[in-house]
Parts: sequence; structure tokens; C-alpha cells
Amino acid sequence: MKHLFVFEKIRLLGAVSALAGLAALGPMTVLAQSADLSSAAPAAASEQAPADPSAVGDGSASNDDPITRLIRSGDTVDLDSLKWTHRPIVVFADSPADPQYKEQIDRLSAGASALLERDVIVLTDTDPSTRSALRKKLRPRGFMLVLLGKDGGVKLRKPRPWTVRELSRTIDKFPSRLREVEERRGS
Repeated sequence: MKHLFVFEKIRLLGAVSALAGLAALGPMTVLAQSADLSSAAPAAASEQAPADPSAVGDGSASNDDPITRLIRSGDTVDLDSLKWTHRPIVVFADSPADPQYKEQIDRLSAGASALLERDVIVLTDTDPSTRSALRKKLRPRGFMLVLLGKDGGVKLRKPRPWTVRELSRTIDKFPSRLREVEERRGS
């Protein structure tokens, strides 16, 4: 939710700077323009996607969208509740504006179906000041990608973004994943 607040704050600052540029035209013009901006703002906000993908996937949206099912905010997630059901990938950054964070989220979103097939869930944490449970357990510094197994153990830590292909190949080597593939084949 705080990410949406930051997005709205940035959008509002843009509208204020646009009004400041119109101030030279006179008070009546500024009032007319501000009325247009304030009436258009709710419509524009509803049409735009959230600026931070970590705001997606809080469970309130449709479960048909693979990205919504894949990417969630890690603020309130209990890793123990995901044991033996999911392979969490935790993406840490100091800010949602971090270029590495944006690149990683874009890569993960592009390969959402391959990750969902492997029971992956992506948890994001872009606020180091909150000291979330994820940060206390995994102790990241700056950008960090952490892959956890279904057993809750850390399987991979990377200080740079990884592709879905690299992550899939790593996951496919896990003994638990090999068993899952064999079970699905009916062997």
C-alpha cells in the first residue's frame, strides 16, 4: 500500500508542477486547468497499472492473471506457511526505483508461466527501513535475489538479476523437482 502512496505522491507532484507552469497565464486559467486536472486524476489513476510490481498480488485481484499469482509483497508473508507448497524467490532492493530490481521483476513477469509450473512464488521487499521478517531472516544488502527450496532452506543467493531460464534450470536440478516431474509423468 505504501508503494501506491508513493506513486500517487509522484503523480500529484507532476500535476502541481504543471499548474506552476500555468501560473503565468493568470488566476482564472489556473483555476480552470486545476479543475480539469482534479477531475481527470481519478480516471487516470484507475487506468494506470501500479508503479511497483510488489503492490500486485495481495490476493484481492483476479487469480487468473499469472503475474498476480506469481508476484506478491513480502511485507506480511510467513515463510513457514509456504513450506512444502512453494519455492519462494525473494527479491530485495533498497527502493522500488532500483534499476536491478525493475529488471528482475520484468524478467520474472515475462516468464511467469514457467515459474508457476515450478511452484514458485515471488516475494518482494523494497523498504529496508521496515525490518520485515524476510529481511531479518535473509539479511540482504542492497539488491539481492534469494531462491528458497520447498524445505525453506536457502538454495541460491545472487547480487545481480537472473533470467527465468537460469532460475528454471537451477530449480529443475533440485531432487524435489525431479520427483515432481516423475510423479507428473505417472512413473
